[in-house]
Amino acid sequence: MESVIDRFIRYIKIDTQSDMESDTNPSTARQFDLAKLLVRELQAMGLKDAAVDDKCYVMATLPANTSGDIPAIGLIAHMDTSPDASGANVSPRLIPAYDGKPIVLDAASQTVLSPVDFPDLLKYVGQALLTTDGKTLLGADDKAGVAIIMSALEMLVNHPELPHGKVCVGFTPDEEIGRGADHFDVKKFGALFAYTVDGGEIGELEYECFNASIARIHIQGRNVHPGKSKNKMVNSMQIAMDLHAMLPVDQRPEYTDNYEGFFHLLHFNGTVEETEVIYIIRDHDRQKFEQKEQVLRAAIQYQNTRLGGERITLRLEQQYRNMREVLEPENMHIVETARLAMEECGIAPITKPIRGGTDGSRLSYMGLPTPNIFTGGHYGHGKYEFIPTRSLERGVEVVLKILGMYAAKAG
Repeated sequence: MESVIDRFIRYIKIDTQSDMESDTNPSTARQFDLAKLLVRELQAMGLKDAAVDDKCYVMATLPANTSGDIPAIGLIAHMDTSPDASGANVSPRLIPAYDGKPIVLDAASQTVLSPVDFPDLLKYVGQALLTTDGKTLLGADDKAGVAIIMSALEMLVNHPELPHGKVCVGFTPDEEIGRGADHFDVKKFGALFAYTVDGGEIGELEYECFNASIARIHIQGRNVHPGKSKNKMVNSMQIAMDLHAMLPVDQRPEYTDNYEGFFHLLHFNGTVEETEVIYIIRDHDRQKFEQKEQVLRAAIQYQNTRLGGERITLRLEQQYRNMREVLEPENMHIVETARLAMEECGIAPITKPIRGGTDGSRLSYMGLPTPNIFTGGHYGHGKYEFIPTRSLERGVEVVLKILGMYAAKAG
């Protein structure tokens, strides 16, 4: 069997970066490079129905090898990497036994992974780490999840003495740009429930996330020569700044944590004549989330009234909702089984809200309850990303334990 570490290193060397500005499905054709490789590997394992569709969704099933009323369980990870940092020419560095000191990733650019800035490093003193070379992201988000699932499947195929029910496998594109579930066929997938393997440090178990919307705002100004503009010019950029000033300062992401929501100014592009502004709105609590949306609407209404016209237009789009509302109470056995599996593997579960979303956020509302479990990765989306190799290995153990526990319950 190929080790999960070697498998992970192979996958991260394939550039699968998604593109927010693209309107194609998938957003980048290069995601097919990994998708087609995974299909070949799944077929080689004996999963004969493995295939990738025209929108780059990979699906396959491993049939049950034992009788009993065992639920069909899904395992899902995403193939794309974040647009926030380059995913091309990834050259991972292995630190065989981390000594607790700063790691110089790239001397030329003075890029240093230091426990002063990244204190989680100190949790892994003595362990082997995979880091970047300081020029790209690593890709643990979420090729670590892909590698964990593929290694778990290979273990089941090579060890038929391990009882399991039907295992449904799904690898998605474009999760990093919020489109990972757009064309996911839940019925075709065939699982009763699933787990995304897309979390962070070892032990993470997440079943609640933000409610999320994106607000696209257009502001129409009126440009007049500044020397003759009194009572004539309407500066759309100034309107945008006035609108931003009306939103609560303490509810920006840089001032919030845990269950606190926020308004995040994501994009600002303007001239005197026209300005486009994009916000993302987040909160775990549905009522507080809806209040935030209303605060933005009210601020826009106030500015339009002040300006004497509809100069500001708003397009508010739902992105995802808090999956906790789907999982509680009927589907909490999915979470509790994962928690018990970690404990039986000697891993302390870390249950906390996701300050973001996963494919599982949307899939849960599409009829597929899907909490999220760890991959072991830290500080994704950038050149300081790292993953302890032991965490990758423990991820495989936990996935196998979950599948075994459901088989044991049926037995």
